[in-house]
Amino acid sequence: MQIRSALKNIAAAAAIVAAFSGSATAQDRFITVASTTSTEQSGLFKYLLPIFTKKTGIEVRVVAQGTGQALQTASRGDADVALVHDTASEKKFVEDGFGVKRYPVMYNDFIIVGPAADPAKIKGMKDAPAALAKIAAAQSIFVSRGDDSGTHKAELRLWKMAGKDVPKGQTWYRETGSGMGPTLNTAAGLPGYALSDRGTWLAFQNKQDLTVLVEGDKRLFNQYGVILVNPKKFPHVKAEWGQTFIDWLISPEGQQAIADYKIGGEQLFFPNANEPGA
Repeated sequence: MQIRSALKNIAAAAAIVAAFSGSATAQDRFITVASTTSTEQSGLFKYLLPIFTKKTGIEVRVVAQGTGQALQTASRGDADVALVHDTASEKKFVEDGFGVKRYPVMYNDFIIVGPAADPAKIKGMKDAPAALAKIAAAQSIFVSRGDDSGTHKAELRLWKMAGKDVPKGQTWYRETGSGMGPTLNTAAGLPGYALSDRGTWLAFQNKQDLTVLVEGDKRLFNQYGVILVNPKKFPHVKAEWGQTFIDWLISPEGQQAIADYKIGGEQLFFPNANEPGA
């Protein structure tokens, strides 16, 4: 009887181990997405990813970095998918063989925010490069991300359009080397001007005296793209699940989910997967 009881206990223990093993296997059904801080800090991923996981059973683990860093992470094979916002860098990533194909996903826009007192007198301007030139002329504090992110790259382009060298080293030009949320916190605390994506701005809770001063310039357009990391270069990439995520993002269901994400009734991102040339 003791032997029989012991065998039953062993069988029960084996069943528990098998159950936990099965559970662990299910938990291993995940992909890693290297993405921008704006998609996380805006709250979009917190809203979007549970919808995808519920439909597919695939968990999405996000590494939130600036676009440049996110693409570097992906180029080392440390992610399955990259979702970023600098079209030129995305195309080069694919051309260099690190990605399979770039898909447009959504867009929003950049804005220039600053203190309500507006010492550089840029409020209401529709020419973003000219607004930066006025900030430089007034030597008003400007807070840059300085992190090779999509937002930072956009800022550098605007300085170039303004006919100005990037004012690195100037006492009024502060580089945080961090994400959009911390950069806005710095701008609010100083206070100073900053270039922000609108999504993070709408989700940002510590605005203090900051307000939107410049918007509506077509050069402030902010396009996002998604890319599967090349499994031929990195065989460990979870290509099937990664492509499933991409296919869902650009599907009518995924695009509607992006459109449905709002803060205070205001839409943060606008789906445009089917827009030619996006």
